[in-house]
Amino acid sequence: MTEDSNLFIKALMMVFSSYDALHNTLWEIVGLSLFVSLWAIFFAALIGLPLGAIIASSRFKGRGVVIIILNSLMGVPPVVVGLVVYILLSANGVFGLFKLLYSPTAMIIAQFLLITPLITALGLQIIENLNEEYNIQFLSWRLTLWQRIKTLLVEGRSALLTVLLAGFGRAISEVGAVMIVGGNIEHSTRTMTTAIQMEISKGNLELAMALGIILLTLAFIINALAHFFKTGQNKIRQNKGGRKF
Repeated sequence: MTEDSNLFIKALMMVFSSYDALHNTLWEIVGLSLFVSLWAIFFAALIGLPLGAIIASSRFKGRGVVIIILNSLMGVPPVVVGLVVYILLSANGVFGLFKLLYSPTAMIIAQFLLITPLITALGLQIIENLNEEYNIQFLSWRLTLWQRIKTLLVEGRSALLTVLLAGFGRAISEVGAVMIVGGNIEHSTRTMTTAIQMEISKGNLELAMALGIILLTLAFIINALAHFFKTGQNKIRQNKGGRKF
């Protein structure tokens, strides 16, 4: 058996064996990663989806510029987001008095700022297509803007779930921003990605591999769910046979 195979088996044993000394540490890191990313995606969805629906359903001066800015923000490097949040939360920053730096809250804020443009821009594209498809019905029913937005969000819920999954995938795999604002503190702000980076530098490849296995498993689950929702949405639209609502 090769050394790589040995490492993989030991990593699997660490994941599944509750008797391993590092088992609790491993799942503590996983738990914090999920906690931070789920809260970030919750707040990003709360802001991003309605904002995307408003932009998709409205026609106003400067709309094109807003869309260009959103699309540009999707590609902002995580370390830049981390730097901005660090400056704002530092002792001399605008929000320094709240003492949030190097805490899970700071990491949630960083991930929220990172994924909200992604959710808003992708949600906008989906809702804009639906808005064009149902525009005649909306006009005939004389829906208000808010009634139109509510209908579009409900009608596009399956497709929008794939957007949320994409946002969660980016959040859970992010390392630069959370490292800057969280500090990778043991038992406090250590996530899967920051722990992998640190354990590799220390030569502790077993823990790094175990965390990598869990991260890859989560990535597989996220992509499988996204495929499931996308396939389900396509079947629903085919069964409608082109009928609206």
